[in-house]
Amino acid sequence: MIKVVVCGALGRMGTTVGRLANEAPDMELVGGIDLRGGSFFGVDVTEAAQIDTLLASARPDVLIDFTAPAASVSHVRAAAKSRTAVVVGTTGISPEQRAEMEKAIKGTIPAVISSNFSIGVNIFWNLLREAARMLPEYDVEVIEAHHRYKKDAPSGTAKTILQILDEELGLREKKYGREGMMERGREIGVHVIRGGDIVGDHSVLFSGNYETITLSHRAYDRSVFAHGALKAARWVSGKKPGIYGMAEVLDLK
Repeated sequence: MIKVVVCGALGRMGTTVGRLANEAPDMELVGGIDLRGGSFFGVDVTEAAQIDTLLASARPDVLIDFTAPAASVSHVRAAAKSRTAVVVGTTGISPEQRAEMEKAIKGTIPAVISSNFSIGVNIFWNLLREAARMLPEYDVEVIEAHHRYKKDAPSGTAKTILQILDEELGLREKKYGREGMMERGREIGVHVIRGGDIVGDHSVLFSGNYETITLSHRAYDRSVFAHGALKAARWVSGKKPGIYGMAEVLDLK
């Protein structure tokens, strides 16, 4: 039985992760962390300031974190101190914050960190890499859409898309939206949509003369991310210390 603590337990993703962990026959939900205390699915939610106390008493195997960048850094540090494996799906993390996480994790605990835990998105990234290799002369546009409450833009998934394109096509200027009179060059256009309850849409257009190839992924429910996070939690429990991605979890490399 894998014992799980969920950070951001009272938020949209945390609640979904907690529900699925509670329903999983091979998992035991032993606590939650949030800015305020409370309860979910029959277990206590502890204030974030008391995370060390919770981890010491609950002794979870894995801590799952979908919160905010600064909070995630703090949670990872606490997990490393208690030798608890982590699964981190928070986006908008700066390079400096990522470095702080890596410092805490290195040689101490195993961690799966990803900008998207959807199985479909991770396969989409592989297909995107292959397409970019075969279409180096095509114009490229990236479009992403999320719900009105998402704060970081472009999304973490879109940033991963841009990283893959840079690796396969070489560095190109990123044009974030367009306005006025301008001629298209070799840049990559990036377009961000925020509205309503859109869970997550990502598309990449490769346009050449007389044709356009579009690769896209659409999430209809945030449970796809939660299922992926639980898959990562099962995989990372007992692994050697280090930072892993969903490619390792899904054996895509």
